[in-house]
Amino acid sequence: MLRFWRLWAKALGKKASDNNSEADIVARIRTVILLTYVITNSFIVAGVIRHWNKTPQINVPNEIQSDISETKEERFLKTDCRSTFN
Repeated sequence: MLRFWRLWAKALGKKASDNNSEADIVARIRTVILLTYVITNSFIVAGVIRHWNKTPQINVPNEIQSDISETKEERFLKTDCRSTFN
């Protein structure tokens, strides 16, 4: 276990002090910072995956739906913008 800790501390970066106890404390702090980064990024990725390609559904009552049943083409033909596409 001690060998793993030394390798992990070296992986976190340069030894912070010549004193081993201070260097261990700094390595623990760096480990906590790294864990918070990993946990935060995991929540961000989970949120993105959860809401990926999610489209809102709009429930329109029947009486309103009859008023908006006009197609895009019908609305386009009512406007005077046809000349811009010719």
